[in-house]
Formats: sequence, structure tokens, C-alpha cells
Amino acid sequence: MKKLIMKFRAVFVALFAISSMLAAHADGVRVTIWLPNSTVVYESSAYDSVRVLKDLALPSPYNVGVKVYLKGEKSKDFLAKKVEVGSPQEEDPIEPEPGVVDSLNINRNTSPRASLLEFPRLSTDTVNNILISHSTKEYGNTYSLEWDCEKKANRWTAYEMYEGNSLENVSRGEEFMEDPDLPSWCRTTLADYKGSGYNRGHLCPSADRLCSREQNNQTFYLSNMQPQYGPHNSGLWMRLESVVRNRWNRNEIRDTLYVVKAATIDEGNILDYTSSGLIVPKYFYMAVLALKDGKYHAIGIWTEHKNETDSNTHYGDYAITIDELEKRTGIDFFCNLPDDIEDTVEAELDLDYWQIKTSQ
Repeated sequence: MKKLIMKFRAVFVALFAISSMLAAHADGVRVTIWLPNSTVVYESSAYDSVRVLKDLALPSPYNVGVKVYLKGEKSKDFLAKKVEVGSPQEEDPIEPEPGVVDSLNINRNTSPRASLLEFPRLSTDTVNNILISHSTKEYGNTYSLEWDCEKKANRWTAYEMYEGNSLENVSRGEEFMEDPDLPSWCRTTLADYKGSGYNRGHLCPSADRLCSREQNNQTFYLSNMQPQYGPHNSGLWMRLESVVRNRWNRNEIRDTLYVVKAATIDEGNILDYTSSGLIVPKYFYMAVLALKDGKYHAIGIWTEHKNETDSNTHYGDYAITIDELEKRTGIDFFCNLPDDIEDTVEAELDLDYWQIKTSQ
């Protein structure tokens, strides 16, 4: 424990030094932010200031957030794997020591590609399941998903929402397309949905990715879809998506919102199959984690997939704990949190924090 405290103290000192250097606006200072699939660079002339956000309850590098105040623009927010000032160093001073993360988080994903906080624990079926992340150079990760090739179905889609990627710069696209990152033999196609009687229901919504044309187009990959009844897709589900986007994705609630959206594809929770053989889920659900000022809150949303209108606006009626959602789905959500934090936030259900009510 003493060694761990000393490690956290060293991380704090390193980040404080970075923050102080950035605040000084030294000529030639550039900020490089590494994201899972891209690198973002800001020259000193492009920004007014940069703030390093820290949560020392998390081990480095998972506790580092970066808020860049661009000149003449809104700030952009990143959860970075690391922050570099000036020339690259041969050694990263804020990397965790081997074993530190393990001791804090037994059930985390071991793959660096799945280390972000929004990721559920990957399936143990590494033969049939594929992890895909779509991204753009300017805005980083669009969303990630786990695809079950045997079932030709999305296991989950996960993504982040924060001020920087919530800008509305473009309008909604309309071109649904196959996911080029999936092998052709296990992709879903437009023909799979044609005449099926089901909508191509987004998981990461188009409206959550209006920051760029490229990101919005990526939400139309069929890997980000589940067959969904029209009344559910354009009714209850769409209203719940609006709650996430317009009520929860605000500075009052979050610095960053971590969102998982999915539908049941496991035996016993399948409603039907389309004429082409696609799974029609019995339930659609969400897992949402908010990080605000170093504190976490989480909520699960569970809806029955019905071909009828549900006009209930008491959204607390659909809310459950993440613990309960894990029991119903068999998926370990937010597994990359340290275990003590994960245990606490996944057991809570604070409807007042999420600003929703039940009908009772």
C-alpha cells in the first residue's frame, strides 16, 4: 500500500508539472494526445490553455483526462492514454509499474485495445468474436463493438460522450452500409434487412455523432445495428437515447459519459429471427457511467422489445443497477474500473442524480 501511495504521489507530481508548463504558454510547446486509434497534436498557437484532469483513485495512465481550450472555439475533452509535452521521451514517467493495475482490478480487460472505461469485459470466445473500433483523426474513437461472427450479431457497442465530440457540425446521414472491418463471410448486409419488417436500429445513434461527417457515416455501419420494431426504435428507445444525449450529456452530469448500448442475443432472450436468419432481440438495454469531478455514477436501462407504442415518460421505470443488468445479460460492464470503485457504482441507483423519476 505504501508503494502504491508513493506511485500515486509521483503521478500527481508529474501531472502537476505538465499542467504548470502548459499554463505558461511557452513558445514552441505542443500538446500531443494519444487516443486508441489516432494522435491529436495542438501547437502552442492553437490553444489558450490546457488543463490536466486527474482522478487519483485510478492508476496511471487511466486517470488522465485532458481539456484543451482552443482559441475562439469551445474546449475539447479527451481521456488520453498519456500526455506529452515537447519532444518524446524514451521513458514515460507516468506509466504504471507492472502489477499495479492487476492488484487494483482483477477482472479488467487484459488487451490494451480494450482498456478504455466504457468497455465491457470481452467475451472469452476469442474464436468467434471480433473487437472493432471505428475512429477519425480529428475526434478519435467513434465507437467500439464486439461482434459475434457465429451469430452475425453485435454483442455491444460502447463509446464516450463529452464536450469535444458532442458538437453538432453536420446533419444526419442516411447511407446504411456493410462494415468494411468485418470479414465478408460474417457481415450483415442490406439484403438481410430488406423486407424483414424490422428497422435497422442504431446502437450508437447518428445524433450522438454529429461532430463530423466521417464519424456520422460510421454510425451507419450495419455492425452498429440490431433488428428492431419500428414502434420501439422510433418511440421508447429513441426517447431514451434523447435522455442520454440531452439530459445526461451535460457538464452538470459529466466530464465524460461512458455509454454501452446493446440488445440480447443469448439463448433464452431471443424474440425471433428474421427471414434471413438475423437474431431479433427480446430486450434492448443501456449501461451508462458518468465521471464528474473525480466521482462516478452509473445506471442501467432495460426495455422489452415490443411491436407496440410505449408512451411512458417515467424513465425511472426502466432503470436498474448495473449489478442487476449484469445478472440479466451475463456481461461484466465497466470492468476496467478499479474493483472497489466498480463494486460501489454498480450497486447504486440514484435516480435524483440522473434526473429521472418512476411512475410510483
